[in-house]
Amino acid sequence: MARLEHQTLNDRAYAALKKGLMSGQFRPGEVLTIRQLASAYGISATPVREALQRLVAERSLELLRNRSIGVPVLTLDKFVELRRVRCLLEGLAGELATPHFMEADIARLERMIEEIERDIAGRNGAGYLRRNEKFHFLIYERASSPLTLRMIQDLWTQVGPFFNRLFEDSGYFSKANEGHRKIVAALRSGNPAAVRRSIVWDISEAAESLMAGLREMAGPAAPRAADPMLMSASSSAVARRNG
Repeated sequence: MARLEHQTLNDRAYAALKKGLMSGQFRPGEVLTIRQLASAYGISATPVREALQRLVAERSLELLRNRSIGVPVLTLDKFVELRRVRCLLEGLAGELATPHFMEADIARLERMIEEIERDIAGRNGAGYLRRNEKFHFLIYERASSPLTLRMIQDLWTQVGPFFNRLFEDSGYFSKANEGHRKIVAALRSGNPAAVRRSIVWDISEAAESLMAGLREMAGPAAPRAADPMLMSASSSAVARRNG
């Protein structure tokens, strides 16, 4: 964790904690200790406490029975709902961002894909999650839609900690960068609809892996979620294998 400058500490602590949630720095069920966070950020306990309370109010964190604060554990139903809304909003942001992308922007994304590939080769899950978040938000920030961006950030604070589970699925590594390549190819073509489809594909592929883990946690009686967007992505995956 980077130490924070002693300016507007409440907002800085909030931004740092939110960024940590979005990039998978914290794990589902983890209890966050004010003293440890304050030490890591190089600030006093008060701004950290206020930032945590702010994130609890936003439901990105939860207040536990013993008054400590923890990272929520997602249920299958909650994850399916978050995934559905992510596909809609992140697909929209990609569509809006497409006309604003220049060759230099695309080249930057391509360099990030190379960095992500090195994370994958080295089984560096933490590095992958940081760069994955950076890759996606470089696109969403180009949408010139602050409200959409803020809603996407709030969604990522809820799903980001759960992204750590992607690397419990050894099969995910082989396709962890494929969606990024699809997105960049669509941006290069200048086709907003193709960018939207590529982002939805990327979200859906990760969701397939994560939902398998959630079903195992929920037990054999857990129902399978009938999400039309997920079913469409699954059909595409089957078609690729059979083709």
